[in-house]
Amino acid sequence: MRVIKKIILVFLVLGMAALLILALIPSPVPVSISIVEKGYFAEYTEDEGTTRLRFTRTVSAPINGYLHRVELEPGDTVKAGEMVFSMEPVPVPALDSRALKQARELFEVSRAKYQASQWEYSRAVSRTELAFKERKRHLALFDQGVISRSAMDRVENELEQAAAAEATARAAMEAARYDMENSRAVFEVSSGALAGDDQALVVKAPQSGVILRRERYQEGVVNAGEVIVEIGDLDDLEVQVDLLSVEAVRVRPGMRVILEHWGQKNELSGKVRLVEPAGFKKVSALGVDEQRVPVFVEIISPRQEWNNLGHGYRVEARFILWEADQVTYIPSSSLFRQDDKWKVFVVEDGRAVLRKVETGRRSGLLTQIVHGLTPGEMVITHPGDKVRDGIRVDPDL
Repeated sequence: MRVIKKIILVFLVLGMAALLILALIPSPVPVSISIVEKGYFAEYTEDEGTTRLRFTRTVSAPINGYLHRVELEPGDTVKAGEMVFSMEPVPVPALDSRALKQARELFEVSRAKYQASQWEYSRAVSRTELAFKERKRHLALFDQGVISRSAMDRVENELEQAAAAEATARAAMEAARYDMENSRAVFEVSSGALAGDDQALVVKAPQSGVILRRERYQEGVVNAGEVIVEIGDLDDLEVQVDLLSVEAVRVRPGMRVILEHWGQKNELSGKVRLVEPAGFKKVSALGVDEQRVPVFVEIISPRQEWNNLGHGYRVEARFILWEADQVTYIPSSSLFRQDDKWKVFVVEDGRAVLRKVETGRRSGLLTQIVHGLTPGEMVITHPGDKVRDGIRVDPDL
C-alpha cells in the first residue's frame, strides 16, 4: 500500500512538473502567411487619362454675315460635303475692293493648297503600290524559306504604314477641296456673283464625323473666323495620360497598354503612340508641384467594344513595362531589409526561419524573387516584432 502511494505521488509530481514546463513554453505567435507563386508577372505603371481626338476640325464663319439657325446638335453625324450651316453675306464686301481682292487671294491660296494635297496623295498612292509589290515579292521568298519572319514582318509593317499615309493624304486632299470650294463661294459673294434668294452661303463639312461642340446656333450676325461647330471622327479616338516624368522615361512607343475602369467591365487594349519630349508643371490636389509628360495611347481593341466611349471621357491606363511567364513572386509586404540584404521569414515545421532572398522587379503589391525561394513555400506577410528566427508560429491564411 505504501508503494502504491509513492508511485501515485511520483506521478503527481511529474504531472505538475510537465504542466509547469508547458506553462513556461511560449505560445506560438499568430502570423499571416502567403504561398510563393509562380506564373505570369508584369511590371507596370498606371495613371488616369482622358480620351481625345487626334484630329478635329472647327468650322467657322468664312465672312462677316448673318448666320442662319444651325440645326445640327452635338452627337449628330455628318458626311464630308454635307451642309453644316448657311449664312447670308452682308452687302458691304461686294462694294469693298479691298475685301474683294482679299477674297480672291484667299481663293488662290486654297486652290494652291488643294493642288499640293493632290500631289501628296499621288505620292502616297505610289508608295503604297510599291510597298504592295515589295510584300508580294518578299512573300514568295518567305514561302521558299529564303527570308526570315522578322524580315517579312518589317515588309508588312511598311505596307501598313504606307496605306495609313495614303488614307491620311486622301483625307487632307478632301479637306483642302472643301476649303477651296468654301473660299470660292466667299469670292463669288464678295464679287457680287450671288444676289437675291441665291445669296445664301452654304458652308460644308470638311470631313465625316460627329458634331463635338456647337458654339453658336442662334440666328444673328457673326464675324469672319468665328467658330460655329467642331467636327471629329470618333474612330480616331485615343487616350492622353499625363504621367509623372520619372515614370514617363520608362515608357516607349509600341508598349502594350491596358485601359480599364472606363465605364464598362471589359478591358481595352492599346499601345503607346507617342511620348512627348517636353513636360509641364502641374499642381496636385495636395498642392505639390509635379512634372508631368503627355503620353498618347492608341486604342487597338475592335471598335464595337468601345462604341459608347466619347471625346473627353475618363479612363485608367496601365502601361506594361515588362512581362514574362513562369516568374516566382511573393507579396512585397513579406520583404524587409536586414544588414543591407532583403530577407523573409519562411514557415518550416511550424517555425519561422529567416532566409536571405534576391529580388527582381516590382509590380504593385508583388515582387519578383530571383533566388532564395521555391514555389509552394509559405512566407510570413507583415512580420511583426515578435517574429524571430526559430520561433514557433501559428500560420493563418
